[in-house]
Amino acid sequence: MTSDTLSPDINLDATTHLQFGSYNDCINQLRALINENSMSLLQILVVLLCFALNMLDGMDVVLMSYAAPALAEDWNIPAAALGAVFSAALIGMTFGCLAIAPYADIIGRRKMILIAVFIIASGMLLSGISQSIAQLAAARVYTGLGVGAILASMAAMVAEYSSDKHRNLCVAFLQAGYPIGAVFTGFVSAEIIPLHGWRPMFFWASTITVSMLPIMFWLMPESLEFLAKKQPKNALRDINKTLSKIGAPKLAQLPEQPHDAHHKTSVKALFEGSRKHSTIMLWTGVMLGFFTLYFVISWIPKIAVDAGLPLDKGIYAGTAYNLGSCIGSIFLGWISTRFGLQRMIFIFFSIAAVMLMIFGSVSMNVFFILLCAFVIGITLNGGFNGFWPTAARLYPTEIRATGVGWAVGAGRAGAVLGPLVGGYLLQSGAGLAITFTVFSIPLFLAGLATLCIRSSDFA
Repeated sequence: MTSDTLSPDINLDATTHLQFGSYNDCINQLRALINENSMSLLQILVVLLCFALNMLDGMDVVLMSYAAPALAEDWNIPAAALGAVFSAALIGMTFGCLAIAPYADIIGRRKMILIAVFIIASGMLLSGISQSIAQLAAARVYTGLGVGAILASMAAMVAEYSSDKHRNLCVAFLQAGYPIGAVFTGFVSAEIIPLHGWRPMFFWASTITVSMLPIMFWLMPESLEFLAKKQPKNALRDINKTLSKIGAPKLAQLPEQPHDAHHKTSVKALFEGSRKHSTIMLWTGVMLGFFTLYFVISWIPKIAVDAGLPLDKGIYAGTAYNLGSCIGSIFLGWISTRFGLQRMIFIFFSIAAVMLMIFGSVSMNVFFILLCAFVIGITLNGGFNGFWPTAARLYPTEIRATGVGWAVGAGRAGAVLGPLVGGYLLQSGAGLAITFTVFSIPLFLAGLATLCIRSSDFA
């Protein structure tokens, strides 16, 4: 690290100790260590660990869509019932985002991540042993609680360990883990489900997820800003342990906290001052984006099979979509540093809306179905994942997990309705052309809402 961006009286010799005159001075200098210097190995490790966790989220969430054709055949259930199972996990995610995720601003990002990983692993196991639609739906709600709880903590952790220059890219890279996990799951599902059914995939997912617990416990540090602001037990020890790993001097002591430092995080803080407008626009964009996103994620494999593709090719349609999602997420994070995050989200969503209408109205062979799904993944999921660096920049550390969690949670109304509305339209005989046109409109509106988020409100 270099010291040219820090206060002139601070020497980054790791054998000395930093001295601060005030609480705010301490926070500002710790933030500068992260924001204005090169990414250390520990910071890169945090991003990679969260990326791996998001891969598991991708596996755990979209596995249901890969299992859907085999499940429908095994239990002889109609499309509307499948839509209810798809939405069950989303209901759990909503409650996880709204009710559980904000506690990461109180107990810490690291603890919340460990709790959420355990919930997800046990939920996948319960899904695999379910014997009825009701049991499976309950297991998916429970799994969703963990997924909803972990999303905000991962985004906050990556934002708080990324330099300002690379923050958009790092948070977007984190989100790229989700489709990578989905792609890998798609390839495995294509081999396992046709031969052995859908249950072994859930057991496999549970085993892999629970194996991440000891890795996270030993390698994942707590956020420096969280430790300095909240000062939980052993905060000074944990801060100095992290500072030594990034080659920075240790703190001699923590400054006295202001009297309101331990006040419970309030959702009202998301609407204070000029931030109210941007919060409303963020929530609107996320909700409209989720409405279309989860329809596509849930129904593309089933639609491809209904169009005449064999089961394995239908699963590959979902895999092509998620591969595009990974590329689109990273590409958006990179290009947004040059052309602006809000503008690029709008452009991505506009292209995705056009591609959805083409996918629903044009008769295509296997190759073009897979290609179209791939491009939709780049533009739809890639654009949508731009919401997370937007949310992470919009809110300060003390309300960041709350802000991200409530943006996701408020938007989950669209995620719950999307698969249900899609199932109803398809079952009612509306046809693919009308169905996909209906779902293209919210994307354009979501892009417009994103353009209304003011960069001047960013923390």
